[in-house]
Amino acid sequence: MTQPLMPQCLLPLSGAFNFRDMGGLRAEDGRTVKSGLLFRAAELTGLTQEDIALLESIGLKSVFDYRNRVEAEQKPDPQIGNAILTRVPANAAAEDQPHLSIEDLFAKGLHKMFGEDMLLRLYASLPIDNPSYKQLMALLREPEAHLPLVHHCAGGRDRTGVGSMLILLTLGVPYETVMEDYLLSNVTLADYHGQMYDAVSKYINEEELQIFRETMELQPRYLDASMNSILTSYGTFERYLETEFGIDEAVRQRIQSHCLE
Repeated sequence: MTQPLMPQCLLPLSGAFNFRDMGGLRAEDGRTVKSGLLFRAAELTGLTQEDIALLESIGLKSVFDYRNRVEAEQKPDPQIGNAILTRVPANAAAEDQPHLSIEDLFAKGLHKMFGEDMLLRLYASLPIDNPSYKQLMALLREPEAHLPLVHHCAGGRDRTGVGSMLILLTLGVPYETVMEDYLLSNVTLADYHGQMYDAVSKYINEEELQIFRETMELQPRYLDASMNSILTSYGTFERYLETEFGIDEAVRQRIQSHCLE
């Protein structure tokens, strides 16, 4: 089977998965997100010296980490130039809990708790009254001081996917385009997912493995759960932005002026 062609937004790094430039996406007003300002990624602990040198050349000012404490301690972020590292867990309930990898869950027989319903509940809860996204958006609110920025979690897909949605919608990128960018992680994480499936395959049969694959595949309904939660709670994304993050129309236009061209 041939490997899918990797998109141009994927940075040529050998030590990190799914490190993508969020630039180039078109906003509803016809402008596009500038390249070299906003990045999304999986964990960064494996970055090589060559990778770090490339990222230093971008002039990163901020590294934002959604992982919980144990995740970050087990796989710490390297220092990238003078970038300031901020870690606020997107899943605060897990902050002081023991961290189990996917393989640990399967080895201990705990994988039955992991399923589509759990992911849907997670996505629905993430954007509402979350200190992690409040801090992320506080950085975006002052783009001159804090960009270029990379935000990341372990795989750069779920917690980072919701953060990317918030950033891109704030910039006026249509939700349909945001969804395409979200689902792109199924391509850019193909090797990452493949390693995970290989690791857990020794603990389950083929039928269970197929169910796990189908659950882990990023699906529109997952991100829809986040968006629906916002609209159910606030009615409009604009009201959500102002209430949750203090980003009114004037602030939003200032952010867009800095980030769009």
